[in-house]
Amino acid sequence: MSTVSRVARRIETIPFLEKRDVSLLFVLPGLFVFAAFMLFPVVYLVGISLTNAEPATLFAGEGAASVLTFGEATFVGLENYVSVLTDPQFWNSFGITWLFVATSVALKIGLSLGIALVVTSDRVRGKRLMRSFIILPMGLPAIFTVTVWRGIFSSAEFGLANQLLSALDLGTISWLSGRWSAFFAYNITEAWLAYPFMVIITVSALQDVPGELHEAAKVDGAGYVSRFVHVTLPSIKRPVLFASILTAAASFQQFLIPFVFNQGGPARANELIVVYGYREALSFAEYGRGAAISLVAVAFIGAFMWLNVKRGRLADGVAEQ
Repeated sequence: MSTVSRVARRIETIPFLEKRDVSLLFVLPGLFVFAAFMLFPVVYLVGISLTNAEPATLFAGEGAASVLTFGEATFVGLENYVSVLTDPQFWNSFGITWLFVATSVALKIGLSLGIALVVTSDRVRGKRLMRSFIILPMGLPAIFTVTVWRGIFSSAEFGLANQLLSALDLGTISWLSGRWSAFFAYNITEAWLAYPFMVIITVSALQDVPGELHEAAKVDGAGYVSRFVHVTLPSIKRPVLFASILTAAASFQQFLIPFVFNQGGPARANELIVVYGYREALSFAEYGRGAAISLVAVAFIGAFMWLNVKRGRLADGVAEQ
């Protein structure tokens, strides 16, 4: 008899427990870990957002207990939320974040779909080797990849992007000094970081498309484009939509790319919402405002995820399409 079975039998002998309650006890350790590492920080963040917490007040007391009780920070109610929602910089950050989500997701879907079609085509040789190279970026630390791309988009002449432009007699660009050129660099780097995940999902979906449907479409005289639009896309819609929602949530929370590239510049013009909250909290020592920004961001991304899952019917069973 295994150790788990012996433990389960002993638990069942507890007088005040019914047999159906035993399974709940096995879930409690996981719930405790979740509460310790996920729920408690969120609750603490809510508490900070309702105070004027800053280094001078939050760490004013003695010992760790003072920090847990917010030190000498004063309760200010919803003042931080009102301040954030009336700050033009917040709405600039909010708008540029959603624009980044829209453009980066569109780029990732297009790029990943194109690559997936190539590596699943019967006319392409060496597909297994190609797939192994495709997932290579997933094995590299994100900070390393972002730093390399920062060098590629360096405003100096030795930057790879500027060397390519010089080779084409197009001059050079100060990539990270202009708002939209930096925004373009963000998108390219984000696409590189996320496309392996999208390709894996898309390739799996393409391999599940029944070959009989394509054969029937060929018999009816449908060309490649017609088969792609009327057979392939409807068959892979749900998996690709699911992957797109996940990668959109990741894009909304993007921090490394703008921060490492130019800290959301120039002049905070490309400050994505997570970078905005980070700088308000740590660069300007406004912990209360930073917490409020983070919670507003969580609310928006939560609503975005819920609406997309609900409207896309992604919570339904696979057979209920």
